[in-house]
Amino acid sequence: MLRVVVESAKSLPKKTVGSPDPIASVTFKDEKKKTKTIRSEVNPVWNEVLEFDLKGTPLDSSSYLDVVVKDYETLGKDKFLGSTKISLRELAAGQSTSLPSKNVPLVSDSGQSTGATIDLVIAYDPPPNATPSPQGGGDTVVDSGGGGEEEGTDVGPGGSGGVPVIRRRNTNSRSRLANKPQDFQIRARVIEGRQLPGNNIKPVVKVNVCGQTHRTRIRTGNNPFFDEVFFYNVHMLPSELFDQNINIRVYDSFSLRADALMGEFMVDIGYVYDEPAHCVMRKWLLLNDPEDTASGAKGYLKVSIFIVGAGDEPPGETAEAGGEEDDIESNLLLPAGLTLRWATLSLKVFRAEDVPQMDDAFLQTIKGIFGESGGKKNLVDPFLEASFAGKKLCTKVMEKNANPEWNQVLSLQVKFPSMCECIKLTILDWDQLTRNDAIGTTHLNLAKIASSGGEIEANTGEAEVGFLPAFGPCYVNLYGSPREFTGLPDPYEALNHGKGEGVAYRGRVLVQLSTQLEGKVDKAVDDITSDDMLVAQKYQRRRKYCLCVVFHNGSMIQDPGEPIQFEVSIGNYGNKLDSTCKPLASTTQYSSAVFDGNHYYYLPWAATKPVVVLTSFWEDISHRLDTVNIILFITHRLKSNLDTLKNTISAKALDRELVEVWVKLLTQLIEDLESYPLPELEGQAHLTSLDLQLKKLRDSAMATIQGGARQMREETMDIEDTVADIEGWVEKLTQLAEEPQNSMPDVIIWMLRGEKRVAYSRVPAHQVLFSMYSEQACGQYCGQTQTIFMQYPMDKNQGLKVPVQIRVNMWLGLSSEEKKFNSFSEGTFSVFAEMYENQAEMFGKWGTTGLVGRYNYSDVTGKIKLKQQYFMPPRGWEWEDEWFIDPEKSLLTEADAGHTEFMDEVFQNDTRYPGGDWKSASEHYTDVNGEKSQSPGEFACPEGWSWEDEWCVDDNRAVDEQGWEYGVTIPPDDKPRSWGPVEKMYHVHRRRRLVRPRKRAELPAGRSGGGDPEGWEFSSLIGWNFHRRERSSDTFRRRRWRRKMAPEGRLGAAAIFQLEGALGVNTDEKEKGSDSTKAFGANTPTVSCSFDRSFIYHLRVYVYQARGLASMDKDSFSDPYTHVSFLHLSKTTEKLKATLNPTWDQTLIFNDVEIYGDPKSLAHDPPNVVLEFYDHDQVGKDELLGRTVFSPMVEISSTGDQTPKLLWYPILHKGQRAGEALLAAELILKNKSSPVDLPLVPPMRAENLYMVPQGIRPVVQLTAVEVSSPSLVVECGGQRVESAVIRNMKKSPNFPSSVLFIKVLLPKDEMYTPPIVLKVIDHRPFGRKPVVGQCTITSVEQFRCDPYVVTADGAMANKMSLMSATPHLSIDMEEKRPLLETQEKETVDWWSKFYASLGDQERCGEYLKKGYDTLTVYRDELEDLPGFHGLTDFCDTFKLERGKKENGDCADPTVVGEFKGSFRVYPLSDDPGVMAPPRQFRELPDSGPQECLVRVYIIRALDLQPKDNNGRCDPYMKICLGRNTIDDSDNYIPNTTNPVFGKMFEMSCYLPQEKDLKIAVYDYDLLTRDEKVGETVIDLENRFLSRYNAYCGLPQTYCTSGINQWRDQLKPSQILENVARLKGLSKPRTEDNGNTLTFQGRDYTLAEFEANKEVHQHLGPARERMCLHVLRTQELVPEHVETRTLFSSFQPNLSQGKLEMWVDVFPKSIGLPGPPFDITPRKAKKNLLRVIVWNTTEVTLDETSITGENMSDIYVKGWMPGMEEDKQKTDVHYRSLDGDGNFNWRFIFNFDYLPAEQLCLVTKKENFWSLDKSEFRIPPKLIVQIWDNDKFSLDDYLGVVELDLRTLIPPAKTPERCNLEMMEGGPDKKKSEQAKSLFSQQSVRGWWPCYIEKDGKKELGGKVEMTLEIIREADADEKPAGKGRDEPNMNPKLDPPNRPDTSFFWFTNPCKTMKFIVWRRFRCLFIGLIILVILGLFVGIFLYSLPNYISMKIIKPLS
Repeated sequence: MLRVVVESAKSLPKKTVGSPDPIASVTFKDEKKKTKTIRSEVNPVWNEVLEFDLKGTPLDSSSYLDVVVKDYETLGKDKFLGSTKISLRELAAGQSTSLPSKNVPLVSDSGQSTGATIDLVIAYDPPPNATPSPQGGGDTVVDSGGGGEEEGTDVGPGGSGGVPVIRRRNTNSRSRLANKPQDFQIRARVIEGRQLPGNNIKPVVKVNVCGQTHRTRIRTGNNPFFDEVFFYNVHMLPSELFDQNINIRVYDSFSLRADALMGEFMVDIGYVYDEPAHCVMRKWLLLNDPEDTASGAKGYLKVSIFIVGAGDEPPGETAEAGGEEDDIESNLLLPAGLTLRWATLSLKVFRAEDVPQMDDAFLQTIKGIFGESGGKKNLVDPFLEASFAGKKLCTKVMEKNANPEWNQVLSLQVKFPSMCECIKLTILDWDQLTRNDAIGTTHLNLAKIASSGGEIEANTGEAEVGFLPAFGPCYVNLYGSPREFTGLPDPYEALNHGKGEGVAYRGRVLVQLSTQLEGKVDKAVDDITSDDMLVAQKYQRRRKYCLCVVFHNGSMIQDPGEPIQFEVSIGNYGNKLDSTCKPLASTTQYSSAVFDGNHYYYLPWAATKPVVVLTSFWEDISHRLDTVNIILFITHRLKSNLDTLKNTISAKALDRELVEVWVKLLTQLIEDLESYPLPELEGQAHLTSLDLQLKKLRDSAMATIQGGARQMREETMDIEDTVADIEGWVEKLTQLAEEPQNSMPDVIIWMLRGEKRVAYSRVPAHQVLFSMYSEQACGQYCGQTQTIFMQYPMDKNQGLKVPVQIRVNMWLGLSSEEKKFNSFSEGTFSVFAEMYENQAEMFGKWGTTGLVGRYNYSDVTGKIKLKQQYFMPPRGWEWEDEWFIDPEKSLLTEADAGHTEFMDEVFQNDTRYPGGDWKSASEHYTDVNGEKSQSPGEFACPEGWSWEDEWCVDDNRAVDEQGWEYGVTIPPDDKPRSWGPVEKMYHVHRRRRLVRPRKRAELPAGRSGGGDPEGWEFSSLIGWNFHRRERSSDTFRRRRWRRKMAPEGRLGAAAIFQLEGALGVNTDEKEKGSDSTKAFGANTPTVSCSFDRSFIYHLRVYVYQARGLASMDKDSFSDPYTHVSFLHLSKTTEKLKATLNPTWDQTLIFNDVEIYGDPKSLAHDPPNVVLEFYDHDQVGKDELLGRTVFSPMVEISSTGDQTPKLLWYPILHKGQRAGEALLAAELILKNKSSPVDLPLVPPMRAENLYMVPQGIRPVVQLTAVEVSSPSLVVECGGQRVESAVIRNMKKSPNFPSSVLFIKVLLPKDEMYTPPIVLKVIDHRPFGRKPVVGQCTITSVEQFRCDPYVVTADGAMANKMSLMSATPHLSIDMEEKRPLLETQEKETVDWWSKFYASLGDQERCGEYLKKGYDTLTVYRDELEDLPGFHGLTDFCDTFKLERGKKENGDCADPTVVGEFKGSFRVYPLSDDPGVMAPPRQFRELPDSGPQECLVRVYIIRALDLQPKDNNGRCDPYMKICLGRNTIDDSDNYIPNTTNPVFGKMFEMSCYLPQEKDLKIAVYDYDLLTRDEKVGETVIDLENRFLSRYNAYCGLPQTYCTSGINQWRDQLKPSQILENVARLKGLSKPRTEDNGNTLTFQGRDYTLAEFEANKEVHQHLGPARERMCLHVLRTQELVPEHVETRTLFSSFQPNLSQGKLEMWVDVFPKSIGLPGPPFDITPRKAKKNLLRVIVWNTTEVTLDETSITGENMSDIYVKGWMPGMEEDKQKTDVHYRSLDGDGNFNWRFIFNFDYLPAEQLCLVTKKENFWSLDKSEFRIPPKLIVQIWDNDKFSLDDYLGVVELDLRTLIPPAKTPERCNLEMMEGGPDKKKSEQAKSLFSQQSVRGWWPCYIEKDGKKELGGKVEMTLEIIREADADEKPAGKGRDEPNMNPKLDPPNRPDTSFFWFTNPCKTMKFIVWRRFRCLFIGLIILVILGLFVGIFLYSLPNYISMKIIKPLS
């Protein structure tokens, strides 16, 4: 069935009068259906469903729908409004069952757009037997699986018998990306196509990325050249982006849309991102036909694809030399030598189990009323969908079945190697009416279940370890949202689609995957044979597992609320809301949280720890999990040793220690690998082929690592170099430990508050699994106590708040090994049955009468009715005691628990009638909620507390002066909802709050605060808030009864595993049909573990300092403090004011920490110390700055020899780093012996800190604050110093006196050095001094120096004063040889120099031979080059920041300015008698402003971000310097993204005020505002002051004339003297006429520098040349071109393109600089291509004449691509009977040629409405076609030849030698070696073959003889020639063709027609006819005259 929903249409064309009455018709295969008519509406909405019955035949991929919209006319024919065709290819391919087609354009009869659109939805139900086409087109998303672990899959020759090669890909680059939506830019550059199929085609390429599609311009021919770049900007999660794909399709724009697709290619974005530099550079793609699986390549397309993330640099693209251009095979995107092979992935889907309920029980209940009984648990109709590489297959739907058995095999046909890596399996619930819901999703990652063996480097000589994808039979577990079904929408639905970590188990599915190469499959979905089903049976054998979880602590709860319990489940076992499994003791008892006295709440379990016990049944896959655990054991050891090694390196330890640590690491690794072999697989159950393959793979990989470690231990020289290799091993081992066939579900712990699921945690089962194999094969946490931070499901805040931190001890093992549990368990386990007795108060008496809706005996929730006699112990257990009363301690938390001060409150209530007097209310005293409470007099002071004050009225609220607040009661409420402080007449209710504070006198011994002697607990309402003492307001009470159970005849803790099933419920209720499972969990026994002995510990947490915190306040600081939490205790540090680098230097002491359990096991895994850093706010809530977690050092023995070491730990905030903290903690077991001393503060040493403030530069754009007179404060280590105030910022932003001096005590260890903090304070009127910006310098190390060494910095004299000290300022350049220069300008220009420097030999011409100098082209900004230290050598620039980080984003805070200065740090002696070392910074530049001349040379821009709709932009330059702006918009360059500017701009400015040179590229728009593409900012002051002489680059030679004329103000000798003075060296001396020079104690000679150089006439005098050569050895900035990246504010971290440029800065005080360079771009040379078409031969004879001969009317057409409007044709050679044609016809093509780039420059308007001409660069080609002329129909195409003029295939001299093999250079073979450029040959003549394509094969269509000649425009006047045979017909003269007489056109030459056509063929006929005619005439005349004659004879009248 095919359903078409015709929804609506928009903007239909209006009629001349009024609006149309639209009606739509849809035609499918000659069947036509119509909608109804809608009266006068241009935007009609039909919403009609039209159904087409397919009669059981499936759709084929060529089918389409024809949609026509007409204007309905009552009389006459309906008027046509528009139509469209919609291809049903995607539906046919089975990729989706519905196809929404929105905004489909309607076109007119002629195919022009009408501007109207129509919306349809097409749904397709395939017939039951239909199989979708093997591969669909369609832009469906290819899912490649879970974000991080993607690897590419390729098939290769390596491996056994063509096993596919799976490349392990570099996925590390992904893990560095934050998991939050961010900006990405995908750039696709389509360069050219080759060997596209078809005749006379017009290809166009469409590239679709993330739902955006761009198309290229339409080209012609089979080898089109596009060279277009498309930009796709997306803002999304990296994991989502990498699952999207890039779809590249080539269409033929000529043909009808239905069969226009010629070929396509798909690749995952993740695949490209994992390539080096995140790009695919100039690779050929092999295009396929997605429909036709049997066909081969459909041509090739050359592309480059880049993915640019935030902060990435897009790599520069360089065209390779011509040779490789053509070699497609070696440059395919797939690895060399690979062919795409069809492979079939057979996915056998056997069955699923534990699928949760998905449908509402409502319909089921109705059926139940009518007598149908159906189990409620089966309300789900599951089916499985497998998708891979854009294809989806589904199994059948099993209705109402929670454990469906499909037994089907899905065959996915894929091209191998595939660019997609993940098979996505989703179980969906089929719904008749609504869309199908996902139940759960999982992925099979091909990279993990297949291997090429290529990644193992060992040459073991064994068979390769590669294998095809294989998996199972094995269960795969699904996780997603919680299982509880509600009819409401599921807030966590996204989890079921595999987005985010699933929070609950949602069933499992048994699948098996195998791969067959080649081989076709008949049916995509088929049934599994019974043999396979039997094989799968043995993989389903179950064994019983036991899980025990002991909860030791629950702490760090922030909002207490209702009581809390924990539920543990594995699979469905233990889920208390699931009724399919036996009830188990899987939940802890409820307990209320208690305040810890400081900040958090904890659960008061004390010595009785709750325990949960589960039994479950799973397959025994211990052989897999043992392997995993052993590898993880080795990895953990290696990791911790590696961390120690890294710490040792970073602490700069002694070499001896370092070697010791390093050797220990390697020895341990080798030992581990040797002594812990992986388990053997022989004889194990559940073995699959993948197990065997993985074992081989793991063994060989581990052997390789072991060999590598041995080799490293013996051969390594440098330890630091080995760190990367060891990290590689850790990663490799972690990869090996991944087990794809892990069918054991995770253990999931839920925290329930009341009855609501709040937080969860998932623990992989293997981590807690016990193994008999070896100790190492046990899980890491098996029987160990571990700390778990639980998390909220789908937490938007990424762990901003911790719901609870728990410490649990888990043990999971086979029940056959449960005895082993006894050795792990601590404490004594006890099992109780429990129930509650409830009573209510009626008329002052307690009894059961007032229990409304409650039972006398119930469970803790009060919902399940219980009776003592119904309790039955489970099998294997017996009662040990009688029932006894035992109040639950942890539920009875008074409100004051944990507090040291408390405020009792009570509200006094009055009422009245409106306007009456106030009287006491019926309930005079209540609590805040209006519930009845005691009167103030009845409140007794509890034990251990003392009253602080009497009762008083609380008037510190919104109340009147007596403390009353007033309200109105609105029925049905009996109390007001809101209160106000002002009394009005209509108020009927008022209340006031009475309070009385009390304080804890001393903590009562124990917790035995006297409760009720009978064990009752009281509550004023039936709810959770119970208390121990009876109050007058209580109306309800209850008490707990318990009865202990004991195991029959079993000893040890393992007995608890026998607890299965419920204890008993009220059976009376059964008859009423109520279902006991409805209630929240059945009544199960409670297990607890009690410890008889606790240990007292003493904890000290040393919080020294933190640095780099986020600023949370508007004044750019935070007021940080820290909560330190350890188990159930917490303490808080002091609050520091206004700092981001707080130094608390506090030791928090936790005395008497009580911890239960064995100290030895505690030392193995101590509880964590958790620090949460907060920003204190006066108003509002304190904000979290981050959290850090670390383990304390545990001391059990009292020796106390260890001292904890302070270490830096990262502070994390929402998963991102937010600073670091320097901390240490030690946990000391308290013996009764002596106390231990506190840890020491880090030792200090004296240092001096110097700095040069160099001025605060406002970044004017960003500064929200005008700074008028700032000063600088420097703080370090508690000391501070303030500079003088800058009086007027506008005039001079430099500080009046520059050097500040601080004495600071700094720690000896660099690790502990406090940061230097710079604050800028503004001095405003009225004494206000706000901090306007601040900056933190974390490391002082880079500023350390030795004060006694005079360095270059030490004597950093002022360059300006040096410059002005030079005596003669004028530079005399001798003016001679002018004539020679103009001649030279022709052949050599600045661009020759530029291209010569790039190494582009062809474009630079003669330049290099002349021995001229080249420049350096830097691919980065000058500041980023490592040699020049960011040009901040004179002083550093520090960014000043302020303000709060908005919306919690981790982007940079706002930068408000810059500070320039420098620091020196050096030690002072402790002895006061010693002289202080010499001060630094003695000579400093004067701080006055300086006027300078700035020359900005802009060469060209690369890869600009397009700004116009056509994917281009119209760029121009805009340059700002201070107040001067140059806007070059008049000279914009139209329609390009790679403009060549070639311009020099000259400006002047004052430094340092106007130091920022802003260079922006704008996009010109005629009507709208010009948009900024991007800009770059250069700090001119740094360039000017840098001692690298960055103000003007040094050329290689000193020329006084020519194009390299010296342009600096100072001569090289003067610069050299300045350099000498700067560095404090003696002046250079020259001798021997300047040919030798002594400098820095070394002699240089001119001969050694100019030994192999050509000496040309432009060079200057020898002495200056000599000085220049010496200068070039001083590491100064050379003459250069830098490439600067452009950025824009709209995507601040993404490159918007690059700019090649450089800047010169000259101070005006010294004099005029030399002349600027001329960098005007080169112009294209005008050329003519003259083509003379002489003859053709062997042309296909296409026509049959009237007379039956084969013939053709031949003519030849030619053009150059890009200049199609200049197509030229010869005259027609009519009636060629033998395929020969004679023409003697001349074509003349004018074209502009860029010899440097070997491309034609075509300038033309793209559309007639375009404003500007666009420039295109197109390879010079000639296309010649042969056609057959038809007068009355379309001409017939006979053949084509395409000639590339750069590599011209030499023609054949004779037509006999001319054949198609000449042209078959093909992309794989090299083109014929003799291919030469026509530009060098000038002229060539001969025969070329033309081909035509038939059925995909090339056939000869004719041969053509031509002369090709290229002439420069200048020579064209000397050798004139006309087109065709027109005048001037010369060079050579063309005579009219000597055509046979038979060549003419019959219509215009009737005589010739007679002569040649009629006469030749039919002359016998004609002669016969003439004779016959004569004879006929003769007979006629004879017969005519005979009677006359006879009668005459008879009558004889004359006689």
